Amino acid sequence: MLFSGNTQNLNLRDNALELSFDSQSSKVNVLNKEALAELGDVVDLLEQNKDAAGLVISSAKSSFIVGADITEFLGYFSAPEKELGDMLNRVNDLFNRIEDLPYPTISLINGDAQGGGFEICLATDFRLAASNAKVGLPEVKLGIMPGWGGSVRLPRLIGIDSAVEWMCTGATKRAPAALKEKAVDAVVDADQLAAGAASILKQCSEGKLSVEKRRAIKKSPLMLSPLELAMAYESAKGVVGAKAGPHYPSPLTIIETIKSHAGKDRDEALPFESESFVKLAKTDVAESLVGIFLKDQQLNRIAKKHISAAGKVQQAAVLGAGIMGGGVAYQSASNGVPIVMKDIRQEALDDGLEEVGKLLKKQLTRGRLKPEGMADVLNAIQPALSYGEFNDVNLVVEAVVENPKIKQSVLAEVEQNVSEDTIITTNTSTISVNLLSTALKRPENFCGMHFFNPVHRMPLVEVIRADSSSEKAIATTVAYAKAMRKTPIVVNDCPGFLVNRILFAYFSGFDKLIADGGNPQQIDKVMEKFGWPMGPAYLLDVVGLDTGKHAAAVMAEGFPDRMSSGDGSVIDAMYNAERFGQKNGIGFYKYELDKRGRPKKLADPDGDAVVKSVQPNGQKEFDASEIIQRLMIPMCIETARCVEDNIVSSPAEADMGLVYGVGFPPFKGGALHHVDKIGLAKFCDSADQFEALGPLYHPTDNMREMAKSNTGFYATHAAAAKGDKS
Repeated sequence: MLFSGNTQNLNLRDNALELSFDSQSSKVNVLNKEALAELGDVVDLLEQNKDAAGLVISSAKSSFIVGADITEFLGYFSAPEKELGDMLNRVNDLFNRIEDLPYPTISLINGDAQGGGFEICLATDFRLAASNAKVGLPEVKLGIMPGWGGSVRLPRLIGIDSAVEWMCTGATKRAPAALKEKAVDAVVDADQLAAGAASILKQCSEGKLSVEKRRAIKKSPLMLSPLELAMAYESAKGVVGAKAGPHYPSPLTIIETIKSHAGKDRDEALPFESESFVKLAKTDVAESLVGIFLKDQQLNRIAKKHISAAGKVQQAAVLGAGIMGGGVAYQSASNGVPIVMKDIRQEALDDGLEEVGKLLKKQLTRGRLKPEGMADVLNAIQPALSYGEFNDVNLVVEAVVENPKIKQSVLAEVEQNVSEDTIITTNTSTISVNLLSTALKRPENFCGMHFFNPVHRMPLVEVIRADSSSEKAIATTVAYAKAMRKTPIVVNDCPGFLVNRILFAYFSGFDKLIADGGNPQQIDKVMEKFGWPMGPAYLLDVVGLDTGKHAAAVMAEGFPDRMSSGDGSVIDAMYNAERFGQKNGIGFYKYELDKRGRPKKLADPDGDAVVKSVQPNGQKEFDASEIIQRLMIPMCIETARCVEDNIVSSPAEADMGLVYGVGFPPFKGGALHHVDKIGLAKFCDSADQFEALGPLYHPTDNMREMAKSNTGFYATHAAAAKGDKS
């Protein structure tokens, strides 16, 4: 043993050096400060063993190296630029020294090699991947870019077009795809990796493989003429810029950086990459996206704690075969949990199966599913008109019409037809789970399971705890949501639960703004420019104005001081005019199907007339900043209220509920992260400008105390905040 550390070991076997990454403190290998420090000691030893036959880098874990330690990122991002730049230089120096060793170097990629974990592979001469391995440079998803040579080596290895696609999408590539693009040299069974490395070293010693030629490609300028480079740059910039939008600077920075160092050799090119990395790391976008990643990890840890008390869901059932029921059936069966789909009408079952078929065909067309996989999913869904198939069901999702009496009747009925241990859940967006639980003889086996539409796309599931819900009921529902590849957040019962309660505070702000003369089209444009995927009027059309009216009434009853519309809202007016949104083709906008069969929104004078009917003083144009504040302030205050009222147990869960449930702009980090970046004192001052609009705009006492003490919802923002307006 030449070296034995906490993260890696170095051996010399048959004159070949074997570097094995094997973290003693983690289930996976990460390139944290400790690992990089030990790698420095290892590289010193590698350079001393000049006569070795080669270096083979492997992992003792089931994955290779999953990347840098993200928990250390925010510390680096807040450090002075020189400190961050020095870190990049140190790591680049280590990787360069590996690349320059006087003997062949090989990476054996046995599992995930992501980010910095793949960048160290790019520094070696050869890359062998197991058939189940996955590689990628996902830094763009954190608002940054590869910083340890990835943007320099990958374009020289696989070409600028492919490299841009890899880095600007952050896509993970399976081994066969990586081989096809020449990012890895061979794909073998995992148990053949060592033999493959031995074969390569033998061929190098016999002169059949040239290490020098391989290194020359990665260390030289890109082999493109100025015209070819300009064409590649403009093409990539147009496509990537359109997809990235103005709020995410990382993709275009990656392209600009590659262009800037394309004509340089490795040592001249790396400083360009480091400079761009530092610039991106200092943006609020990077801080927010890294924060989102860390919050997501927190949600996973919370879910694991719940799951420890879970029962096993081997057979599920869904009651109601509409679009929602079909979506639940598809999601369950697609992820290996067989499901019974029950309805009282054969026509409804046919519609539900048709919905599943449509989703499967899309997967088939996109190459994400094979025909035999499609058959497996369909075979895992058992349509039923009676409860005869419910004997072995472990968990039921009730997804019938949003009516408390009907739901209570159905829940009581299903309870009589399942075992005493079966967990029963209700997919409701507004009805109190405490109210629904009163229909059951075993309310301890009951809780809410609120899916968001469309089920196959929306990642969030709210698991709603009734006062009577047992920990087993909650845990089993969380486990089932995770099995369906959803992100569950456990919330307590209240009108609207977490997401809809907060969303309708936002809609209440919109309603007040419309009543004061706001133009829905202008409001939508401003909020979309702010970062929302769609403005509030467009969102209400997508949700459905009939659904919106029902939910708004629930919120008004639950929170009359701040969510009551008084004499009538614009939602009421749209509903009364039978303008329900996309579902009947008219709402704030009118809708026509485009060539792909998707609804395309168009301006509609008739819709404008309905809006003007609730504007007694006529319509006027507002400043963009006022529009943003009048919608975002209520949403942020209501989010804080949900934490204070223990509807959700942490700011992170509240923020992620909004990101995953309604598309809150990820680059803003969530509502409470957004408030922290503004600063509580500045936020409260902004809210006080609209005090006359009522309690919807009144910060809580706790928020005002935080403002006085200069604290925030997150420790990292405790200092006086900088940033944009609310």
